[in-house]
Amino acid sequence: MKKIVFDHKELDLRGEVCPDTSQLTKLALDRMKSGECLKVLVDYPPAAESIPRLVKIEGHTTLKVEKVGDHWEIVIKKG
Repeated sequence: MKKIVFDHKELDLRGEVCPDTSQLTKLALDRMKSGECLKVLVDYPPAAESIPRLVKIEGHTTLKVEKVGDHWEIVIKKG
């Protein structure tokens, strides 16, 4: 599997629920440059589905959605 390299942008949304998880992810992506990657951490199961949908609608790419222990890591590349 290809290793994903980050430029150290991480958004920890554990403890947050929808729609805040999507809104905060969008705000973070709006402040980033095209091609940069963002790792989003969520522990609310619906957010692990809604954030990748938002990413696609906004024209970005979801590189990874992985359950790690009690949370999910979502890696997004800004388009």
